[in-house]
Amino acid sequence: NDQTTFDVIIVGGGHAGCEAAAAAARTGAKTALVTQKLDTVGELSCNPSMGGIGKGHLVREIDALGGLMGTVADEAGIHFRSLNR
Repeated sequence: NDQTTFDVIIVGGGHAGCEAAAAAARTGAKTALVTQKLDTVGELSCNPSMGGIGKGHLVREIDALGGLMGTVADEAGIHFRSLNR
């Protein structure tokens, strides 16, 4: 029998799919992440800005729940700028 079973299958490997797969795996569920192109796993939208009152607030909420978005952005970031210090 070559069949593999999963508790959770995530379709789409963008940043939301990666968050969902990480959350499912963290609970102990056998998790699969399916995407069209391996090179684009975790890829952000065309505007990956993490600052401001909108997305900055969302990133902090995801981080508080144990999410990956803020940590991965810090590790992979190529341009950092702080405003209004």
